[in-house]
Amino acid sequence: METRAHYVAVGTFVLVLITVAFVAVLWIGRAQLTTQYSAYDIYFRGPVSGLREGAVVEYNGVPSGRVKEIRIDPKNVEQIRVTVEIENSVVIKQDAAANLETNILSGVSYIQIAGGTQDAPVLTAEADSRYPVIRSRRSRLASVTARLPQIVAKLDETADHLNDLLNEENRKAIGDILVNLRTVSGDAADNLKPALTALTTLLHNLDQSYSDPGGLRDGLNAGIGDFDRLAKNLNETNHQLQQALQDARPGLRNFSQRTLTDVGELVGDARQLIASVGRLVAGLDRDPSRVLFGDRRKGYQPQ
Repeated sequence: METRAHYVAVGTFVLVLITVAFVAVLWIGRAQLTTQYSAYDIYFRGPVSGLREGAVVEYNGVPSGRVKEIRIDPKNVEQIRVTVEIENSVVIKQDAAANLETNILSGVSYIQIAGGTQDAPVLTAEADSRYPVIRSRRSRLASVTARLPQIVAKLDETADHLNDLLNEENRKAIGDILVNLRTVSGDAADNLKPALTALTTLLHNLDQSYSDPGGLRDGLNAGIGDFDRLAKNLNETNHQLQQALQDARPGLRNFSQRTLTDVGELVGDARQLIASVGRLVAGLDRDPSRVLFGDRRKGYQPQ
């Protein structure tokens, strides 16, 4: 009885799991059937390693579709034509671009569509194309991978040049240069020692001449003291001159107000005296006797 009950429980659990799985499949299938997709072609130049049919297609990082078909372009064998299906709710603009991205850890590749501005026109199929064509561009990893052969070739060429540069003759010349540098450095060190000794002696003598009694330091201190006393004396002299000018101001005021007035009157009298003397001299020149003896001419006397 207990064994039969155990089988019934296990059977019930299995039936529940099958029912849940069936419902999940129906829900997923319904979602797939109700979602409408639009097909686009993307042409890649070069390999698309890691990309498989059914791979995810992302638009600005959001899963928006899947890879439907991967074929070599029959019109150009250097191109790979990748057909993708993208949800109709995602509007692809003419300035959008697709690149191939690869997960470094898993090695699985997917398509990343980026760009597309709001004002750009919607991407449509051209007359000779079966689907609208999304322009492709290389990812940073793909660009580096594509340039790897060139980088390796450049490194190989550089290594050949280094080998040519470091041949036996050049290595010997470099060794001679190093020996000469060692010799020159040793001679320079030997010649530099006397100069350093002389410089040390000079600095010691300068220090003594500065710090000894009666040396440069005392002379500088004395000169500074004399200059300070001179500045003080000049300040005192300036003060005395100002005081003398203040004392002389009343006398100068009296001189300008009284003495100059008297001098002006004296000058006026002197001018009058000079004018009188001038007239006297003119009279002597014209008639000296008249000036000396007076006018002796008699006037008309009536009879």
